[in-house]
Amino acid sequence: MISLVDVMPVLPDSIPTVQEEVKMLSSMSFDDLMSRVINGAVEFGINLAIAIVVFYVGKFIIKKLYKLVQTIMVRRRADRSLTTFVLSLIKMVLYFILIVTVIGILGLETSSFLALFASAGVAVGMALSGTLQNFAGGVLILLLKPYKIGDYIEAQGFAGTVTEIQIFHTIICTYDNKSIIIPNGGLSTGSINNWSREDYRRVSWNVAISYGDSVETARAAIMEIFASDPRLVRHYVEDDREQRRQRLKALATERPAKACPANDPECHWWQRWFRHRKKMKTAIDQWGKEREAKVMAMLPKVDRSPSVVVDSLGDSSVNLIARAWTESANYWGVYYQIGERIYNELPKAGINFPFPQMDVHFQNA
Repeated sequence: MISLVDVMPVLPDSIPTVQEEVKMLSSMSFDDLMSRVINGAVEFGINLAIAIVVFYVGKFIIKKLYKLVQTIMVRRRADRSLTTFVLSLIKMVLYFILIVTVIGILGLETSSFLALFASAGVAVGMALSGTLQNFAGGVLILLLKPYKIGDYIEAQGFAGTVTEIQIFHTIICTYDNKSIIIPNGGLSTGSINNWSREDYRRVSWNVAISYGDSVETARAAIMEIFASDPRLVRHYVEDDREQRRQRLKALATERPAKACPANDPECHWWQRWFRHRKKMKTAIDQWGKEREAKVMAMLPKVDRSPSVVVDSLGDSSVNLIARAWTESANYWGVYYQIGERIYNELPKAGINFPFPQMDVHFQNA
């Protein structure tokens, strides 16, 4: 009976060195050498052709997967910065796998290649420790979302609107249209003032009136200005938010959904699937908003009515501070416009704005 050991080929104990290969080739006849060279060339040609075919097929598949993921994330309205990061990561990983596969088909040792790549990665990582910190910071920002594109933030001594969130840095645009590039490492570990995170903000004005003028008259004039501006909160932020939601709901027009029958050849199955997912997402979002509204209704309301109080008694003026609440989107418009109205309308009510002055008295000797 022939055992499996008898039919197995005998493997060499060790891989021959270059000198042994040269010695073995020198001992071969010319016909055997040419036969070996031709066989090796044919085998390499076949492997090269297979590698080229695999490379282009893999490249085609990667492009299709890239477009598929991009379409899914766009239809799900994913954050633009997260979409860019995910697509870049998928593209790099898939191309790396494709290159390793092609190298293996050509007959090269992929294990040694991977070890070399890992060693080079460690060396590059040590040299670019700050860049890797920025990369980690970018991942944390995309996951935790302390800010998003369109938010007005203040960090690292700069303030502006976030225009891009990339892997290594964040780009903000200032009011004078300067693009500031801030590394993500400092943003992920430092303090960030996100002015756009809350939907309502308090606006304050410092008003100085002359000594002898009536504080009540000044208060009544400012409160009349507040009452005439519909952008300000009257009593509670929650009530104003609900009124704003009702106004937007009344102005919104319901567009009829496009019919997509199953027998329509122009209506693909994936369109119906995305439309169904969109309806489910809308229902889930609506349920979440209703649940949040119920939780917020259980919390005590804080009175956000406009107020005008005496802040301090200065050297030449009585300093008043006027406060009111408004939507964050209306902050600067309310601040500048009401400030101008205070300056124009308070003198009509008999209120004077003082300026620093000094009285000098001479005594006759």
